Amino acid sequence: MDDLPPRRVHSIDVLRGFALCGITVVNTWQHTTAHPAGPTVFDDAIGTFLQGRFYPIFSLLFGVSFVLFLRSARRRTTRPRRAMLRRLAVLALLGLAHRQIYPGEVLLPYAAYGLVVLLPASFLPRAAVLSAGVIGTPLVLALDSDPYLLIAGLFLIGAAAAEYGLVDRLDRLPATPLLIVAVVGALAGLPPAILDLGSGLVWVDYAAGVVGGVVYCAAVLLLLRTPARRALTAVLEPLGRIALTAYLTATLAILAALPILEADPTGIGFVAVPAVILAVQTVFARLWLRRFRHGPLEWVWHLFAWGVARGPVPKAVAAPVSENGGLAADWSGDAHRPLPDHAQRRAEDQPGTGP
Repeated sequence: MDDLPPRRVHSIDVLRGFALCGITVVNTWQHTTAHPAGPTVFDDAIGTFLQGRFYPIFSLLFGVSFVLFLRSARRRTTRPRRAMLRRLAVLALLGLAHRQIYPGEVLLPYAAYGLVVLLPASFLPRAAVLSAGVIGTPLVLALDSDPYLLIAGLFLIGAAAAEYGLVDRLDRLPATPLLIVAVVGALAGLPPAILDLGSGLVWVDYAAGVVGGVVYCAAVLLLLRTPARRALTAVLEPLGRIALTAYLTATLAILAALPILEADPTGIGFVAVPAVILAVQTVFARLWLRRFRHGPLEWVWHLFAWGVARGPVPKAVAAPVSENGGLAADWSGDAHRPLPDHAQRRAEDQPGTGP
């Protein structure tokens, strides 16, 4: 690991905030099981273009954050993995509590896979980590359709990307490769989604979800090179920095709005309710982060990882702790359920939607 001082990669926060927005929409949709008038155009749109596209983003970012946290921890302790173990333990406890109201949540499995996959991988050469993610995951999925195997593989790919320095260069990636990725990915991923070619073929669903997530990330990174950057950063970066807090509180808000959602025959509530939740969370995040370095639950996470008994750290006195060591997964994921298959499979076979 290098000895450069920590530097926050703002594009990571923006991508995490973007994934959180998609996850909130999909979670709202997945929580609603009763439709007065049957499936709507919003069901079709969310099932085709959003479902399964965001948990790959959060899974990759979780792997990235794991490496960035360890890198930062090495600068302040001789036992960085002990701090990581505490960090994963807190995430597991939060996930266990969250699971009582949302069985499809992803924090608990993310903590478990962080322990059994990412922690051992931190002892391996980065080439081995990348190979395990890129080569091993498709081979395993060919034999077993468990979606968490895909998440574990994306963890490894994200960790390898951080180890190879891709994350540090994210803000400086040329526009042309990003445009190629976005166009080629869209051409490859849209037909299976629109034509429902993955019906009955789980690996096609998974592949379409991953490709879709990569396309969306490339599109966001391209937009950050346009005049839209200021608006995107103003909304998505604060959300990305309080992703854990936002993910958990969104569940409470969605549950409170369920009577409205289930009584809505148009399905517009699947968009309107998340929009209100995210707008409130964005305002809160901007106000909170003006004073404090960490979000409310991020502070609890940080507190127990380091065992420092103090209140939320004001920005003026906060020492650098981790470069984007947030939930990228910031947790995770889109902890959605299935990948593309519309309303019928929305609650089956996939991890729930999480950060």
